[in-house]
Amino acid sequence: MAKPSFRLQKLLRRTRFLLFFLSAAYLMTGSLLLLQRARVALPPGPRAPGPLQALPVAAVALGVGLLDSRALRAPRVSPDLPLGEDVPRGPPARARPGPRWLRTRNPELRQPRRGWFHHFVGDPQGAPALRPEAPGPAVGGRGTYVGCFSDSGRDRTLKGAVFFDLRKMTVSHCQDACAERSYVYAGLEAGAECYCGNRLPVTSVGPEACNHECKGEKGSACGGVGRLSVYRVQELQPGSRKREWRTVTYRGCFRLPENGTHTFPDSLLQPNATAEACSGFCSQKEFPLAVLRGRECYCAYPTPQFSLRDAVDSSLCGRGPEAPRQAEYCEVYQTPVQDTRCTDRRFLPTKSKVFVALSSFPGAGNTWVRHLIEHATGFYTGSYYFDGTLYNKGFKGEKDHWRSRRTICVKTHESGRREIEMFDSAILLIRNPYRSLVAEFNRKCAGHLGYAADRNWKSKEWPDFVNSYAAWWSSHVLDWLRYGKRLLVVHYEDLRRSLVPTLRDMVAFLNVSVSEERLLCVENNKEGSFWRRGRRPHDPEPFTPEMRALIDGYIRTVDRALREHGGAGLPGEYVPR
Repeated sequence: MAKPSFRLQKLLRRTRFLLFFLSAAYLMTGSLLLLQRARVALPPGPRAPGPLQALPVAAVALGVGLLDSRALRAPRVSPDLPLGEDVPRGPPARARPGPRWLRTRNPELRQPRRGWFHHFVGDPQGAPALRPEAPGPAVGGRGTYVGCFSDSGRDRTLKGAVFFDLRKMTVSHCQDACAERSYVYAGLEAGAECYCGNRLPVTSVGPEACNHECKGEKGSACGGVGRLSVYRVQELQPGSRKREWRTVTYRGCFRLPENGTHTFPDSLLQPNATAEACSGFCSQKEFPLAVLRGRECYCAYPTPQFSLRDAVDSSLCGRGPEAPRQAEYCEVYQTPVQDTRCTDRRFLPTKSKVFVALSSFPGAGNTWVRHLIEHATGFYTGSYYFDGTLYNKGFKGEKDHWRSRRTICVKTHESGRREIEMFDSAILLIRNPYRSLVAEFNRKCAGHLGYAADRNWKSKEWPDFVNSYAAWWSSHVLDWLRYGKRLLVVHYEDLRRSLVPTLRDMVAFLNVSVSEERLLCVENNKEGSFWRRGRRPHDPEPFTPEMRALIDGYIRTVDRALREHGGAGLPGEYVPR
């Protein structure tokens, strides 16, 4: 009797397994049929299938968190693939043995890389129109549509101000931004880029060339690839002239160059000339610098002959009570106009032979350094992670797969032998741990541009954060010194104090030749868009004596390791006294 009973139990187990297998197969088949029906039901026209419609079932499972996206590795990029085109999608590779991505201490970095998924997202440089009918000029708003014009990168005429919004750009948003800066024309390109200026582009093209919809406004034309949809801003916002004057910055008092005629390409002679009048004149001429000497007003760019590095006492320019003005000195003001000699950027024309990392501890200023490198070299930087906020603000290398080798270097916060040895060389960016910890805590609590609230500093979260991340700051540097193949150590504080010489060393390390004028342009645009602005909340000293003792020990360890590696050690302000 026992033997038949055992056989019956065995049969029942097999039947349960078979039913489970058939149920799973039924659900999988139903999902495939639904996806296929969704694709067949698309209306005719040039519209490409949406991301979810073209995804296999494994991708849908990834979207709802059923699969680890690192199990679906990004395809390799062919060296013959033209720039700006999507990479063909291949079959997913096998998953790595073991969840290595969980080893990072930063929860933000545990988000797996979705590089392969990004090929389903439209690229503003190459995306077709999203509707069967071509988008047209925006109706309403504060401007009048002028036409579609050709735009040639460095030689563009609308260069007074430049900004990107790869997610929410609208015609009115661009017009308002240009009106606030008192510009006459607003031009939109590739659905997401806004340019302001006072002169129309030279070459007009047919309206069908401006066939990209605005990212945040369906049906409205926002230029195309190398094409600008231009609007004339007719009504300036109330008080915009006053706002423009508030954006003019006093740069200091400087000695006039010997040959001012060649150094200053435009000038104005006016009795009783004021700084406001001179800045307004140079803004209309689209120069970033207004130079004032008595009744003489000059407009200029920073050049090697007039680099704005050797400022003198302001009393020599007549600033101060009863200070006489010296004839050979001048006052320099920064106008609202952006220096666009270094704003053109692109992907590398061929795959890089050297795989370079831009490595740093979180909060060390990696995003700012990427801004400097991109503007100095003219090439995009990539990222081991995908940050939609950075991508939407113009860091187009965020969407590119980090192993494509189409970017000049790749941002990473990773440490550990395997992650480090993937790179051929690296720029190791180090910042004072006290500043890095505060910056990263602000980012975790309030995003890239916000400040943590008082409740965050007073909670248990802050001491736990310091105890965990202070050790990571030390181990990150030590690991890169131990396993890095070729390193250039750069201190954040050196970049702040001496930007051009330090940046020149970084560009040489990346094997890119740039002109001195371009480096000076970067210095003129050094702030970028990712600075915490506004008034910092009043907070007491966040570090307790116990925290300081812990951090100071890590500082001594890293300082000693840098010296043993042949470097100069940490800057003086790091090392405890």
